[in-house]
Amino acid sequence: MTDKWEKIKQLTLWELWFLTKAALLLPLTTLGLQLFGYKTVQAVLNYRLPVNSTSSDSEALSKAQRIAKMIRIAAAHGPFGATCLPQSMVLSRFLQRQGIGCDLRLGARAENGDFEAHAWVEVDGVPVNDTEDVRERFRPLGKEAPE
Repeated sequence: MTDKWEKIKQLTLWELWFLTKAALLLPLTTLGLQLFGYKTVQAVLNYRLPVNSTSSDSEALSKAQRIAKMIRIAAAHGPFGATCLPQSMVLSRFLQRQGIGCDLRLGARAENGDFEAHAWVEVDGVPVNDTEDVRERFRPLGKEAPE
């Protein structure tokens, strides 16, 4: 327990702010997905977002990765253990609110007869809440997939 507190004390106020927001929004997003479905929750999360997210430089990527890390921590230690979809939806909202252009990606794969779906967020084509090889492991679906 003291290790957790030591790690929390090392976070900046900016990181604590995102960790707190993620801890609140992840359970709500998870519950919303179960009750209302993807389209409704996505519409609520996108409500009043800036139309143009323009920041797309190395500083924006670093910032996006730091926010993604706070969301992973909140998901790992939260009461509901949010899966990749609510994590990615919340991350996308946070990044857009910061003016960081991003793409929410949905992908799937069939392995040994099992179907698996996955969600992640990219900034300038770079996954920020998953590994670089995510597109090799999961085929992007629908209009989210670039040409």
